[in-house]
Amino acid sequence: MTRISRRGLLTTGAAAGVLAASGLPLRAQAKRGGRLRAALSGANTSDSWDGRTHSDLYMIASAQGTVFDSLTEIRADGSLVGELATDWEATADAKTWTFNLRQGVTFHNGKAFGADDVIASLQLHVAEGAKSAAKPIIEAITEMKKITDHQVQFTLAGGNADFPYLLSDYHLLMYPAGQIEEAIAKGIGTGLYQVESFEPGVRMVATRVDNHYKGDEAGYFDSVEYIAVNDNTARMNALLTGQVDAINRIDFKTEALLKANPMVRIQEVTGNQQYTFPMLTNVAPFSDVNVRRALKFAINREEMVNKILLGHGRVGNDTPIGPANQYFAADMEQTSYDPDKAKFYLKEAGMTSLDIDLSASNAAFEGAVDAAQLYQASAKSAGININLVQEPADGYWSNVWLKKPFCACYWSGRATEDWMFSSAYEEGVPWNDTQWGREDSERFQDLLITARAELDSDKRREMYGEMQQILKDDGGVVLPMFANYVQAVSNKVANPDTVGNLWQMDNARMAERWWMA
Repeated sequence: MTRISRRGLLTTGAAAGVLAASGLPLRAQAKRGGRLRAALSGANTSDSWDGRTHSDLYMIASAQGTVFDSLTEIRADGSLVGELATDWEATADAKTWTFNLRQGVTFHNGKAFGADDVIASLQLHVAEGAKSAAKPIIEAITEMKKITDHQVQFTLAGGNADFPYLLSDYHLLMYPAGQIEEAIAKGIGTGLYQVESFEPGVRMVATRVDNHYKGDEAGYFDSVEYIAVNDNTARMNALLTGQVDAINRIDFKTEALLKANPMVRIQEVTGNQQYTFPMLTNVAPFSDVNVRRALKFAINREEMVNKILLGHGRVGNDTPIGPANQYFAADMEQTSYDPDKAKFYLKEAGMTSLDIDLSASNAAFEGAVDAAQLYQASAKSAGININLVQEPADGYWSNVWLKKPFCACYWSGRATEDWMFSSAYEEGVPWNDTQWGREDSERFQDLLITARAELDSDKRREMYGEMQQILKDDGGVVLPMFANYVQAVSNKVANPDTVGNLWQMDNARMAERWWMA
């Protein structure tokens, strides 16, 4: 077995060095005490502690890093460390991985954590009838073997150099084996905070666990209270009036009001959050690649960044791989607004004009309806008539996304290229929101499998670059912009200098990483 360093692997192709250690950074300035109150969007009355169902910030923040843990964790600086795993090693082909588990860890009900819990928790995602976005990750495991009570071995169907990163996925929470149904009902995990009360779609309160295995290096609050507030104005008012200490997803149009308040500060983090318009490529007219190309040239990206993001982001190029990723194809030609080119591709599709519906709601992203209206206006010059369908915010992710042929959406991006591609673009995965399959993308799908197992960094860069080009030219997503994470906190709350950029609110781990000033 060989320990694989991600940095070494991606730089030299050599399988050598330690991949992860267990330590969390010491913060001498952090202090224990107080209650963090946060108003967060993305809540639903159907929310539960079943990690397979989590898809938006409210439950991601409530679960991972708060009430539950995963095997690995991505730090704010992007490095990977062990959470319930301490370290791991792999065979040279990256097909067999052995994880050592942290000893002395207990669930909130007193049950000791071990290998059985890992296997039972991961098997949830491939159980019959299970609907989990992490299903592709676990389906790739052909065997899970308990070596000892604190060591588990995974054999993969094919090599995957990013496998330890995937186990940090927020769906992959650890539950007590034999008690999973109860754990999901009550919120029984190994996290820093134990559930005190939970009203789905309304409020969650959790208190700090005494003698937690992370000690004094994380989890500084005595308790956390997450209040479900999906309305942006209501979240802002809650912060300005001192009802809460932190809010996510501020409305850029009202940012000046927050900046004018001396008791509030804005956090802006650049990452790979992306605002998108996915098309179902198995539904006409989006099944025609020329129609998809026409729609890509019919959107004014610069205008959208300026008017929707108000400068808090950058132009996208119809690929989910952004500057925060290692293999971002920075030299790829930018698709720009060009009505004449859009008309050309419509003609290639045998059309002189196109009439389509576009579903949008600000539940998709703040400003999504305005963005759709801008798209409607710019596309008109290309002979594309977009009928804007304003969908209700409630139930948008269950009734519109993945169901309506053309809609607004957002993604947080992922730490690695394979993780992003395999979450949203691999044929057959649950969250492939364009239904882009092998029939349209055989080369892309083949490269995805090959690049996943490749240990040579230069070869990986070449393959991921080609995949980005294929998506840009032929894919079913219009990705006009990458948006910065912009959130606001009270001066009563302090945080480290580096704030995570994978998800909102410090990778959704503010309960673990922040403290009262």
